[in-house]
Amino acid sequence: MNLFLVQFLQAAQQQGTTWMSLFPFILIIVVFYFFMIRPQMKRQKELKKFRDALKKGDKVITTGGIYGVVNEIKGDNTVVVEIADNVKVKIDKSAIVTDMADAQRK
Repeated sequence: MNLFLVQFLQAAQQQGTTWMSLFPFILIIVVFYFFMIRPQMKRQKELKKFRDALKKGDKVITTGGIYGVVNEIKGDNTVVVEIADNVKVKIDKSAIVTDMADAQRK
């Protein structure tokens, strides 16, 4: 009986050591989630909301750095942007990153 008790206590001590050795890795994963993954998901959600709310006359900047004004919205994915007088470019909504009001604040 005494031998069984000793083996049980040794096993319990090893299990506690295992959890303590895994604790730093679990902590790193939690920190990454709250400081990197969660804010990135929030930015993506805000950008999607911005793209869905585009309307004619909005001033935008594309991923290529082209400034323009939304002239027409075609379907769910395509936008016609006027970049100069009588110069219109058809682009995908995913190429629009921000509006000019955000660019002037930076």
